[in-house]
Amino acid sequence: MGPDLAPDLERVVAHCGRLLRDGCDGINLLGTTGEAVSFSVAQRLAVMEAIAASDLPPARFMVGTGAAALADAVTLTAAAARLGFAGALVLPPFYYKDVGDDGLVAHFEALIERVAAPALKLYLYHFPALSGVPFSQAAIGRLVAAYPETIAGLKDSSGDLAYSEAVVAGFPDLAVFPSSEAILLDARRRGFAGCISATVNVTAPLAARVWSANGAPEAAGDQAALTALRATIARRPLIPAIRHTAARLFADAAFARMLPPLVPLSADEARGLSAELDEQPAFRALTAAASA
Repeated sequence: MGPDLAPDLERVVAHCGRLLRDGCDGINLLGTTGEAVSFSVAQRLAVMEAIAASDLPPARFMVGTGAAALADAVTLTAAAARLGFAGALVLPPFYYKDVGDDGLVAHFEALIERVAAPALKLYLYHFPALSGVPFSQAAIGRLVAAYPETIAGLKDSSGDLAYSEAVVAGFPDLAVFPSSEAILLDARRRGFAGCISATVNVTAPLAARVWSANGAPEAAGDQAALTALRATIARRPLIPAIRHTAARLFADAAFARMLPPLVPLSADEARGLSAELDEQPAFRALTAAASA
C-alpha cells in the first residue's frame, strides 16, 4: 500500500519479480492476503495492468477476480482473460450467506457466460471462514459438468486437508491447491498441484526448495523449518503478521502499511514475532539471502 492507501504498483511489480526469482512457479495476484477485496474495481484493474505492462510473464499469474457484485466479477475476470493471465481465482459472492448450491452455481454460470472467453481458466476459491459461502462437492460437480474446459482447479483456504483430499479424489482433473506450505513435501503424493500460501510471500526460497525436492526424505529438515516459520507467523493475525515479517525481511517499512479496517500488529505483537523469527535459523538464512 502507498501512503495514499492505494496499491503501490511499483512495489507490487518488484515484489512479484522477486517471488518468481526466488522459485515460485506462479503467483496469485490480488489474493485475499493482498487485501484486494478492499480495493475498488479501478484499483484492481490498475494492479493487473501494471503486471501486464511489466516484463513479468502473465502466463505465470492467476488473478483474484471474485467480488460480491456479479458485474464487478465479470469486469475483473474478463480483464484477466484479455490481459493474458493464466487463470482467474474467484471467490464466491460473499454478502449473502445462505444462497446454497443453487445460488452459488447460478452466480458462476452467469459469470462464465458473460465473460464468454473460450480460453478462460477459472479456479474456485474455497474460503468459508471469510466468504461464508463454501463450495460443496455437489456444487463443484455441477460446475465441472457444465464447464469442463473452464473450471481448472480450486484453492482451499479452509485449512481442512480432508476437504482438499476429497476434491482431489472426486475431481482428479482439477488442480487443487491447499493454502499452507506445511504440506509441500508430501503434496504430490496426496495429489495436490502445490500450494497457494500467503506466507510464501516471505518463505519463497525455502518453499521452492522443498517443493523441488519432490518428496525426497532428505528434504524433511527443510520442510520442518518451513512448517515452523509458517506456524510462528500464523499464531498472530495473519495479514499484519506477514506484512511485519516482509518489512523486516526486505528492510522496507512500507510493507507493513495496512488498508483499514485492517491494522498493523501491536508493538508487543511485533516484538514477540520478531523475537521468535530471529530464533529460527531458516529465517536468518532468508534474511541474509534477501539482503545479498
